Amino acid sequence: MFEKLEIMQMAQAMARHAALRQNAVAQNIANADTPGYVARDTPAFSETYQQADGRGMQATRPGHVGGADRLQVALTARREPGVMSPDGNSVSLETEMVKGIEVKRQHDLALAVYKSSLNLLRASLGKG
Repeated sequence: MFEKLEIMQMAQAMARHAALRQNAVAQNIANADTPGYVARDTPAFSETYQQADGRGMQATRPGHVGGADRLQVALTARREPGVMSPDGNSVSLETEMVKGIEVKRQHDLALAVYKSSLNLLRASLGKG
């Protein structure tokens, strides 16, 4: 029952988005020397969450109409002017390190939202 709260779902979606973005950063760093490799990233969490939220009817149980319809976020090529190396690689290690820090902050924020929500829920039940 309590795992269906919107704030819990938002925190979980934010943590999943951070994990996907961390995967993209790791792939970019691993392919920093691969000729022709184009750096990849995901759309911002706010954009993907707004898309998921603006769908109209919402499935609250697996049997509901449209319950299998899930928003899929994919890695997309990130082209930044002036970053391309002579061999066609567009990975900048400095940019990836900064993005890695941003992802850690996003994940920490998701965990903080989840923890605060649990503390509020416990306090409202008189358990905390």
